[in-house]
Amino acid sequence: MTVEEVLRAGTDRLLASGSPSPRLDAELLLGHILGVDRTAILAHPEAALSTDQEARFGTAVDRRVTGEPVAYIRGIKEFYGLAFAVDERALIPRPETERLVEVAAAEVMRRLTSTPRDAGAPLIRIADVGTGSGAVAVALAVVLRKHGVRDEFMVLATELSPEALDLARENAVGHAAADRVRFLEADLLPPYIETPFDLILANLPYVRSDVVPTLPVAASFEPRMALDGGPDGLEVIRRLLQRLRDGALAEDGEALLEIGADQERVIREAVTEVLPGWSCRVEPDLAGLPRVARIAAPVGDGR
Repeated sequence: MTVEEVLRAGTDRLLASGSPSPRLDAELLLGHILGVDRTAILAHPEAALSTDQEARFGTAVDRRVTGEPVAYIRGIKEFYGLAFAVDERALIPRPETERLVEVAAAEVMRRLTSTPRDAGAPLIRIADVGTGSGAVAVALAVVLRKHGVRDEFMVLATELSPEALDLARENAVGHAAADRVRFLEADLLPPYIETPFDLILANLPYVRSDVVPTLPVAASFEPRMALDGGPDGLEVIRRLLQRLRDGALAEDGEALLEIGADQERVIREAVTEVLPGWSCRVEPDLAGLPRVARIAAPVGDGR
């Protein structure tokens, strides 16, 4: 069979299964089997496949028909221009989370350039809470290095799941970021923090519990603990806010927390409740939707 014939058959099966993007799924899966990108697939529809390639593509389509995410079948997901290894150990990185990396990188650069720094100045200490696949921590380290920032920062990436932590370490090594990103198995943050963090980043679960069962079937293959944020979606985030109150954040530090597009009001209310007097402003994503809550203590609060 040719590329076009195989794609047509795969697309028909995926369409019948209810896939929201059957042709794209088929192209991505076939490209994965052949070891080429979609451009090559589209440029050579007349190319013939071997029997083995046809069989492997059929198996991949079988998995997708059950609802398994394409990213898990391929074993990779593009995020912030980088290819991350992904599997059922961790949540698949979402495009909207790239905004968290953008805001964090801009804040690090602001801190480095706003005032002169001596050679012996302390590192900018960053925590990536609930790192999952490590996408945020690793992408941040990579983009800072592209801006010439190499030794002025350190990221501590924490994760409750040891399996996800192993995946994050693999991604850090794969992107040559293991020297700037340390990993720790912890529930949110280490129980004892000697030196507060300058920046705390988090893409914690924020989907309401009653919404989780209504998500696309692909989400059912991902760890529920990485999605379920409790009754209003902010259960885990509130626990992190409490840690901020207890001194996890430096006096001039800032927490950058990803939120759902409909959660601007509830995150502001949560900050007012848990951190009275602290500021909370929300950065929009590229679609103009609320995405990153920036939380900071009042200037000179004496913490």
